[in-house]
Amino acid sequence: MSQALDQISRLPFMRKIEGARLPRRFNQPTFTIYNGRTNPVEHVSYFNQRMAVHSKDEALICKVFPSNLGPMAMRWFDGLKEGSIDSFKKLTQAFSSRFVTCSKVPQPLDSLLSLSMRERGNPENVLGQILRNVGLPTEHGLRKSLTGKPVTSVRQLIDRIDKYKRVEEDQQ
Repeated sequence: MSQALDQISRLPFMRKIEGARLPRRFNQPTFTIYNGRTNPVEHVSYFNQRMAVHSKDEALICKVFPSNLGPMAMRWFDGLKEGSIDSFKKLTQAFSSRFVTCSKVPQPLDSLLSLSMRERGNPENVLGQILRNVGLPTEHGLRKSLTGKPVTSVRQLIDRIDKYKRVEEDQQ
């Protein structure tokens, strides 16, 4: 129990962010709490809009960001390495990478199968279209895996996605 409390009391911010003071008259805006099931990029955009008046105060924005995270996202935040975040950009990149699978509602399997038929079964064309449709960033491990060693069937694709989902869940 005390080890868990020690973990969550360590913040991932570097000293320049951790040591910064909040402005005297700062009134924190009300945010929609991120539940881990919606598009993380849209969530960051919404957060940025609410914090627009303070956009030049990077330390403030970094310190306020965790207050809009729900339980699942907060577990992710608590698991970040101490001193690993030195900017809001790095924080939002880590956030978006972790919750990238929430970016779009998955297409039904029959739409993926029809995509295969439209592309005359060429696995590289099918894979390219799938990756574009789900908006998977080029630096994401799953995308690198799929482009490095392309799958040849929908079953292989589903297996590879499941493998990466398990890895992400284990890292929480």
